[in-house]
Amino acid sequence: MIDHYFTVDPASKHQPQEFSTTLRGAELCFKTDAGVFSRERLDLGTKILVESLDLSGVQAPLDLGCGYGPIGLALARELPEIQVYMSDLNRRATELAGENAAINGIHNVVIKQGDGLSPWRELCAAGFRFDLIVTNPPLRAGKETVLQLFREARDHLRPEGKLWAVIRTNQGAKTYLRDLQGIFARAETAAIKSGYRVLLAQNGSD
Repeated sequence: MIDHYFTVDPASKHQPQEFSTTLRGAELCFKTDAGVFSRERLDLGTKILVESLDLSGVQAPLDLGCGYGPIGLALARELPEIQVYMSDLNRRATELAGENAAINGIHNVVIKQGDGLSPWRELCAAGFRFDLIVTNPPLRAGKETVLQLFREARDHLRPEGKLWAVIRTNQGAKTYLRDLQGIFARAETAAIKSGYRVLLAQNGSD
């Protein structure tokens, strides 16, 4: 596990490849490489999460742990009038996300490399908050890392903001839901499909 996708600078030898897929009704092309998550095809959990999102009224979304960009770029394609924020610990992944934004002609994104919410520290210190944070969390990095991401997400969301996450049922989704219920004012299962659960957490009211 020395060099997996939750790594700042993967040492894996480059193995670039490309694939196309449809997300929320739009076809997107993705360039991927070794050392990033789900490089050969779009992860099913990610697809289920993206297709489950309610984007009504969203103005400041963050793709947390963006990888090579499928979630954030799907949001940016659907919401061309707003700016979509994307970040990942993995430098190779964020570089690919930038390339994929260009490949797909998507310009309304800001992509940064860094751990958790740290890339947005200065922005949020000025009072900015996200109204939507979406993540397919890095379960292989360990539960405490995932819970820390959830806590940081809570602290960087507007009072009415929402966190959406996807976790396999057999990888502890029900337990993570209980954890989210302890971190946020409320949390629930928003969708169940193909062995995955989409979890939705929120502070404040709708």
